[in-house]
Amino acid sequence: MGEANNIVLIGMPGAGKSTVGVVAAKILGKHFIDADLLIQGRFGRTLAVLIDELGPEGFIEIENEVLREIECENTLVATGGSAIYSEEAMAHLKSLGTIVYLEVSLEELKERLGELAERGVVMRGDCASIDDLYVERVPLYERWADITIEVAKVSIREAAQLLAQALAS
Repeated sequence: MGEANNIVLIGMPGAGKSTVGVVAAKILGKHFIDADLLIQGRFGRTLAVLIDELGPEGFIEIENEVLREIECENTLVATGGSAIYSEEAMAHLKSLGTIVYLEVSLEELKERLGELAERGVVMRGDCASIDDLYVERVPLYERWADITIEVAKVSIREAAQLLAQALAS
């Protein structure tokens, strides 16, 4: 675990990084940072608008910049689903603490997610659907994860408790 005792959540859009993160931070007695809210706050626009304005690659650049600047201690950080596209940002986050991948099956994601464009989801290159996105991103989440927690078919509170248990073991 990182010296600063931080936890960084990664995973697909709809995996529950922000919602599970808030509850887990309370259970673990940690501060909470939502990286998507940091980006929206800095640029004064929603993620969907920023992605429209900048395109996927432009958005990834500003996300990388914001993530690289995070300095924290005893904090749970919820990243956006596209954080794993930035080698620099992920290396920085890994230096801050333990990276936890909230894993959800493709079928469950399809149930959870509405219209991807409305959520502010980065769709690069050949990614035209949630299926494409899943195939592209899962190997990246697995590559960076120190711990993987399956959070499908459980409540937010149960997922937060699973996270706390995994970190304790």
